[in-house]
Parts: sequence; C-alpha cells; structure tokens
Amino acid sequence: MIATENFVQLHREDNIVVCRKRAMKGLEIIINEQGITLNDTIDVGHKIACKSINKGDKVIKYGVAIGSAMADIMQGEHVHLTNLQSDYIDSHTRTGVNSQSKILHSILGKQT
Repeated sequence: MIATENFVQLHREDNIVVCRKRAMKGLEIIINEQGITLNDTIDVGHKIACKSINKGDKVIKYGVAIGSAMADIMQGEHVHLTNLQSDYIDSHTRTGVNSQSKILHSILGKQT
C-alpha cells in the first residue's frame, strides 16, 4: 500500500492513488520507490496514476474497475474526466448529454 503525506492507495490492486492533502504543481512525491514531479496541482479527492495506464486499460480504485483510460496515462498524471471514461453510466463522461438528462429535459419541454 502507498501512503504519503499527500496521497493514499485505497486498495493494494489500485493503479491510482487518491489525494488526501492538496498537492501543488512541482511537488515531488515518491510512488513505488520512484520520484515523480507533479505537472498539475491536485486537489483533495482527485486521483493520480501510481503506475502507467495504457489507453483502454481499466482504472482501478477500491480494488475494482471504475472506468477505462481514454488515453495513455503516465505514472503521476492526474486521472480525471479528460482521460477517464466510465464504462457503466454515461453521466460520468463529457462526451454528450446523458439519457437521464434527456428524459428530464423532455418532461420539462426543454431542448437537449
């Protein structure tokens, strides 16, 4: 398990770690015995890859897949809606309006 001042791995099989204390761009952290300099500021609750994740690979949190990588994600890179796609519900992607929103808009008489 990985635990640093700023990040924690929630399950030993996770390929991401979760920020538990805001980590500023330029901060060097140690993950899997490798020093990594953060390219972005990472806020509490956000994720970074604790190892490289190839496009199409599953992103694992809590020991289970939470989605798929939409692009190659380098170790230490922010894992977020720009490079992570939910495999389960379209409301967690930014590729279009989800079906629940379409239903709500049709009930309210709004265009989607």
